[in-house]
Amino acid sequence: MNMKRAFPLVLIAFLCTTLSSCELVEGIFKAGVWVGVIVVVVVVALLIWILSKIFGGRG
Repeated sequence: MNMKRAFPLVLIAFLCTTLSSCELVEGIFKAGVWVGVIVVVVVVALLIWILSKIFGGRG
């Protein structure tokens, strides 16, 4: 596995270990429900995009 492919996995692993889910939920509700919904949708879309780039085909 080359560095280009390993970097996103390392970044995701780092973020998962350093961010507390309780702190994340608290921050979302402080900002407001709709802002939270938008943030969640953007994060999920970003994760899907990253995973499709990592595991997607060459085409």
